[in-house]
Amino acid sequence: MARLSRSGQKPKQRSAKRLILFVLIFGAGALVVAQSAPQIRHIFDPVRTMAGDQLGGGDSISLWARMTGQVARERRIKDLEAEVRELSRYKAAAISMAERLEAYEQILNLMGEPPVRGVTARVTAESDGPFAQTLLANAGRAQGVDPGAIALNEGGLVGRVIQLGEHSSRILLITDFNSRVPVMGEVSGVRAILFGGRDGLGSLTDMPERSGFIEGERILTSAEGGAFPRGLIVGEARMQGGDWRVKYGMARRAGGYVQMIPPPLIETPIAIEEIPASDEVAPEQASAAQGVRQ
Repeated sequence: MARLSRSGQKPKQRSAKRLILFVLIFGAGALVVAQSAPQIRHIFDPVRTMAGDQLGGGDSISLWARMTGQVARERRIKDLEAEVRELSRYKAAAISMAERLEAYEQILNLMGEPPVRGVTARVTAESDGPFAQTLLANAGRAQGVDPGAIALNEGGLVGRVIQLGEHSSRILLITDFNSRVPVMGEVSGVRAILFGGRDGLGSLTDMPERSGFIEGERILTSAEGGAFPRGLIVGEARMQGGDWRVKYGMARRAGGYVQMIPPPLIETPIAIEEIPASDEVAPEQASAAQGVRQ
């Protein structure tokens, strides 16, 4: 009887083992499909996240990511999350500083810069122009471009309008040898004059003898001379061959678009009637005032 009972239990044990093996094979197949099909992977992402949070705590790579071969993806996600948290702190600090600066300007009754109005135009390279490196823009006086307008793109300062037509304008690039741009170091505060070089880097002249730029610092316009506004990005300072050079920040492309903003000109005051000083009041007015007091 014992033998019969044992022989009767063997089929049951085999069926259980087969069921477990079938479940494991099915799970492995589903895992492979989930990794290969984006639509199904999006469905399993919330489950994967919950399982990863439960199986792997803290900033460590979750067990689920190790099992599914997504360690690099998980590490990249955590790096981005850390960067977002850091940028959030910088954003809060920037908002606080902006509010504080606005309060200081109101207390000091400071006259700020007028709002910048610009004209966006398409530019093309010019091969037979009066200078070596110029661009032609399809916007002119009729589109609102001012004489001496400043040309910018997503990388920084591009040049300055030297000839203005009714529907077009010519821009002299800052990379041209004849261009002269007063600049300064963002950190060091050292001032110099930038002109174009033949090797693609800007050259600096009229620098102070006892001080220099800082390697890698940004070079900005200094607004000296009134041709360029202050604070426009020009490039980065580089030491090459014992001399300070500038790696331009503007996007170097033959075509594209630029924004042309008005030059920082201060309007000449219009002559009005001079107001007499308090000690230059007419004698008749002074005597009348004394009579009223009496």
